[in-house]
Amino acid sequence: MNGPYDDIIDLPHHVSAAHPQMSMTERAAQFSPFAALTGYHAAIEETARLTDERIELDEDAKAVLDRRRQILQAAESERPQVSVTYFKKDSRKDGGAYRTVSGRIKKTDEYRRVLVMENGEEIPLDDIAGLDGELFGENS
Repeated sequence: MNGPYDDIIDLPHHVSAAHPQMSMTERAAQFSPFAALTGYHAAIEETARLTDERIELDEDAKAVLDRRRQILQAAESERPQVSVTYFKKDSRKDGGAYRTVSGRIKKTDEYRRVLVMENGEEIPLDDIAGLDGELFGENS
């Protein structure tokens, strides 16, 4: 052999006396990919996340909703089972999403303007877009 490394090719592998040998996992971590732009992926996902615009109810829909709220308040002591559709404002960007929650009503707090569900969830009265349930029947 007449190569440039012939003088060292057959020497034993050097093992340091001062530093402990790295585990295979630690050695592999040196070559793992990394995110050069920290938070970039999360920012892209947040920009792509869609929100809905709040729909303004017409006068007929408001009248139906008011009538159903009155029926609900009258039957509050019975803790009726209802489905409440309401607009939940997004905390990070304009708009939000419509959610529907089903459960029993605990109370209507007019002072704080919230509908309190039996599970403790509080729904702002001004954000309610729909009330459904057996309590309201077909014609209300």
